[in-house]
Formats: sequence, C-alpha cells, structure tokens
Amino acid sequence: MEADRLNSPSTSVITFEVLGHQLQFSQDPNSKHLGTTVWDSSMVFAKFLEKNCRKGRFCPSKLKGRRVIELGAGCGVAGFGMALLGCDVVSTDQIEVVSLLRRNIERNTSRIMQMNSNSDSFGSIRVAELDWGNEDHIKAVAPPFDYIIGTDVVYAEHLLGPLLKTIIALSGPKTTIMLGHEIRCTSVHEQMLQTWKKFFEVKIVPRAKMDSKYQHPSIQLFIMGLKTPAVTAEKPDNAVSAENLDKKTQGIDQQVNEVKTRKTDREEGQNCGNGTGVDDLDGEVIKEDCLQVTRLPDGKLSDWEARRYGSMAARLLRDIKIT
Repeated sequence: MEADRLNSPSTSVITFEVLGHQLQFSQDPNSKHLGTTVWDSSMVFAKFLEKNCRKGRFCPSKLKGRRVIELGAGCGVAGFGMALLGCDVVSTDQIEVVSLLRRNIERNTSRIMQMNSNSDSFGSIRVAELDWGNEDHIKAVAPPFDYIIGTDVVYAEHLLGPLLKTIIALSGPKTTIMLGHEIRCTSVHEQMLQTWKKFFEVKIVPRAKMDSKYQHPSIQLFIMGLKTPAVTAEKPDNAVSAENLDKKTQGIDQQVNEVKTRKTDREEGQNCGNGTGVDDLDGEVIKEDCLQVTRLPDGKLSDWEARRYGSMAARLLRDIKIT
C-alpha cells in the first residue's frame, strides 16, 4: 500500500471530484484540532448530493438561494457541495479552524469562477466563527436557515447538549437538518440517536441512495426535522435575542441527561457492539455494524479504499494497549 494514499500527517491536500468540479482541500491531520482533517463522512455527504441532484429536493432549481449553515465545517467539503447546487452557505467552526476553512473556500471558489463558464449555478459560501451555544455567534449568522448540515460533529457524549441547543436556535419551523456520522463508538452513537429521536423526526438515508463508491457500513446520513415548531424570533430581522435563545433551548440539558443509554460492549472494554436496527427512508432496516476487519486486497487500492483501510487501521491502533 502506498504511504501517500492514506490520510496521514504527511497528506496535506485532498483532491476530490464532485458535481463535475475537481476540488482541493488543504488539511492538517497532524494538528491538535480534529477540524483540520477531511473526514470521510463529508465526502459521502457531498457525493450523496451529487447522485440525487437530478430530481427531487436536492435539484439545483429547488435549492437555488436556500440558506444553509454548516456546523463543525472543518475543511469545508460538505458545505461546498451545497454551494455547488446553488445554496447560500455559511460554513462555521471554532476560531482555531477558521483560517484553514477560509483558505479552502477561497481557493475552490476561485477555481470554479475561473474554469467554469456556467458559474451561475454556483451559489455562495462564506466562513464564520461559531462556538456551539454562543449567543453572539448565533445572532451574527442571522438565523433561521433552510438547511442545517454537519458531518462527523458528534464524537463524544458531552457534545450532544451544546450541538442540540445550537441546532434548535438556528432552526425555523421548516428547517431541514442533515447530518453525516461515522460510527466509532457504540455508546456515543446510541445516545446520539436517542437524543435526535427525542427532538426530531429522524430518517436514515438508504445506501441505495448514496454514491455506489462513496459509502460504507460505518457511515450514515440523517435527514431530520423538528418535531414541534421552533420558537420564531420576535424581531422583524429574525435576530436571536438572549431571551429568545433561552426559550428555544430551555430544558435541553436536562432532557439530554435523561436520555438513557443501554450498556454496550465498549463499556465492557470493547469497541464493537452487535448493532441495532434503525428505520431508513424507505422503511427498511439498516444494520449498524462496526467496521469489520477484512483481508487487504491484493490489487492496488483506490483513494477511497485506502482511506477506509487507513481508518480501520487507526481504530485498531487506538484500541491496542501497549504494556
């Protein structure tokens, strides 16, 4: 296996083709911040948009001018996919990630404007700092949004409360929430699902609707909507006041804490469970299996296959205790 095919600290740029555009995303996997790496669920998300953009809710004619906010944008792959379909996107992350995110957005926007004569199909994309739960940051991006998106934003249980507060504060009655998630820890995944189902109508995208190559049993896409209408802003400009935010997020911490998670294999000292069934968009059942260890193929790996085997290797190494 070629070393430069893996997403390693030496991999500084990921080249990714989506919607007819050859995009380049700088990353820094060697940094101390998780947001400076291109995670695979963001690529699965963008390729899902590509596959489903010819008709239905994701065609450019229906998305043109829609307001989108990306939470935990990292390197900006998922948000750029929405912008390519005509959306006006705000890609957000913590201040430590903003400079890398902005560089990726500016570089790829410039490439599209220079090389694509049909740039009218491109919406817009800008960068903003947003710490989850920060009232000033939320007010600055001017909610509500038509779509709230995020990929690989939940990797620890303590993030669920702040993320949920932020999603609700950014939502209106008709907001659609789209999240991509890679299952790495069964207990975190189960608590996340139970939390989402408490507040949202949750649908899981069937793998048949994903790109045939850019998918994996460990990666799921969720499409969600609020179960109850969000509290709308009282001011004409839809600004979010502190009082308004309190109304929309009141009691969330307590409700998240009340979500019970069943004992998992990880709590027994393992990382893989037996999986549970969840309804998808077509009423089928998806098995939430952990990534299984398989033999490496004898032939040359594609970029995507190399990334997935690299992810598997990283997970195995993480679990090994050297004594």
